[in-house]
Amino acid sequence: MTATKIGLVGYGSGGRIFHAPLIAAAAGVEFAGVVTRSDERRAELARTYPDVRAYDSIADLAAAGVDAVTISTPAATHASLAREAIALGIPVVVDKPFALDAEAVREVATLAQQAGVLLSVYQNRRYDSDLLTLQRLIGEGALGEVRRFESRFERWSPDRQPPAAGGGTLLDFGAHLIDQAHLLFGPTARVYAELRADGELDSDVFVALHHVSGVESHLWGSWRQAAPGPRFRVSGTTGTYIIDGLDGQEAALKAGRSPATLGDRWGTEPEHTWGRLYRGATGAPVRSERGRWDQFYPAFAAAVRGENPVPVDPWDAVRNMDVLDAARMSATTGETVDI
Repeated sequence: MTATKIGLVGYGSGGRIFHAPLIAAAAGVEFAGVVTRSDERRAELARTYPDVRAYDSIADLAAAGVDAVTISTPAATHASLAREAIALGIPVVVDKPFALDAEAVREVATLAQQAGVLLSVYQNRRYDSDLLTLQRLIGEGALGEVRRFESRFERWSPDRQPPAAGGGTLLDFGAHLIDQAHLLFGPTARVYAELRADGELDSDVFVALHHVSGVESHLWGSWRQAAPGPRFRVSGTTGTYIIDGLDGQEAALKAGRSPATLGDRWGTEPEHTWGRLYRGATGAPVRSERGRWDQFYPAFAAAVRGENPVPVDPWDAVRNMDVLDAARMSATTGETVDI
């Protein structure tokens, strides 16, 4: 099999930490280049991946013969860079949040569809250990009928502002929180939200979704939470699943580890971090599934080769952004918004 050549647009923290190691380690993929004009980033690239060239533009990557690109730049630039790749006929992955509002996401998704160019979204947290474990439990009927889904990305960083590149906490964390809720329980019927900003961008958010399926999702994202709550608390008619702490794949990448260095140990969670299944006052540990962020790029490369659909449908990002737009409206008006 000829390797699928994937280039990376942007080599800031997102591209350097969350994309480059996974592209480089992916089976059937060649890490084909990075678009960055920063001398500092180019020097970092040369140290870490000496065989990977730096380029000035997507057009230069295209001329070098790449098969696809990933956009990992500040959120405000995602839509315009995706349009540029689509115009060149290059399949493209856009990091989340896809754009700043639903209109921009819908425009790019429509453009790709009309041009016949593959488009996907980097929703890597669909491959989190805790989410995969929860999907298994729901599939086994261990919780009965799920009534409420509580999900949190909460951090205690009072001296740090939400990264401007992510568009604020609602867009940055909310893009994952809402995508996971939709993946589990289907589309949203109405939204209520509360936002708090300690600077120019929102730093603390709460979003309540009422799903068409009847499930209620309560979602929190914060940089100002001194006592983070459980990552998940999922309540059903016969059981409740609770797990604390974040999936370990982010920490592994930040520590310089990758699927290439850890092999079959990648994504495995130590037993002391496993969640517990409760029925009343008693709870029993539940084996955590292996986290599989390493599966995204092989799946996308297979889609580029025409072997299967893209791993994340871009219209899922449209649906998610419709909810994020509604959440911002709800927080402004104090009212519940119908989708």
